[in-house]
Amino acid sequence: MVPCRSIRSGRERFLCDLASALKYAYTFSMITDIQTAIREVADTQKSALLGRFFKTGPGEYAEGDQFIGGTVPQLRAIVRTYRDCPLSEVDTLLASPIHEERFVALQLLVGQFARGDARVQKKIFDLYIRRIPFVNNWDLVDGSTPHIIGAYLLDKDRALLYTFARSRDLWRRRMAILSTFAFIRAGDLRDTLAIAEILLHDQHDLIHKAVGWMLREAEKRDPRAVRAFLALHGKEMPRTMLRYAIERFPERERQQYLQGTIFSCA
Repeated sequence: MVPCRSIRSGRERFLCDLASALKYAYTFSMITDIQTAIREVADTQKSALLGRFFKTGPGEYAEGDQFIGGTVPQLRAIVRTYRDCPLSEVDTLLASPIHEERFVALQLLVGQFARGDARVQKKIFDLYIRRIPFVNNWDLVDGSTPHIIGAYLLDKDRALLYTFARSRDLWRRRMAILSTFAFIRAGDLRDTLAIAEILLHDQHDLIHKAVGWMLREAEKRDPRAVRAFLALHGKEMPRTMLRYAIERFPERERQQYLQGTIFSCA
């Protein structure tokens, strides 16, 4: 687009300036409308409950995160209304200290990524990576990472996920394993099993749950591969990780894993 200041004709420059002003007013109004819509569903009692549920207290994993009490169905309705919000405004919304605003921003990105062409998907992926510090609770990670990072890397190099898996940052580690959900759905379990092995001795319960969950999903695609992985590594897994992984196994087999009678001696 030609900058308005480079247009010499007075009338054309006026029209260009007017169009720019209208576009700015429209996008400013949209982000303001989104924030207003989110605040209209705020609930003080729910915000307190959500703060406790998502561990926002001192020393907890989401210390300082701010909830205003919007429910997921309410927030998804807002996402549907503003589905075409410009990426520049979504970017601004994603930097909000309000958890519900970040949730809406991420779901807007998920929707626009799914509808976008390769150029749009690259822009959204780059925006997401740049804004990772704001994707900082498990619901934000789980609801966006497979659909953006995972989907983008389906046909690309996945080295980034191995960097994330070895990160000191809890959310990057969770992103590493959750991204592979997209690969599982495509029938590719290699990175799920490799990253699960990296995270076997992680100290955080949220990683234990995430790895176990992805192993459970992987087992639906290739039961033999996941059972082979469990035979090798099940005995050293944190108990929560193992329980999540074998949740859908037949009860007799599940008990054998829990009692440690089915693991390989290798």
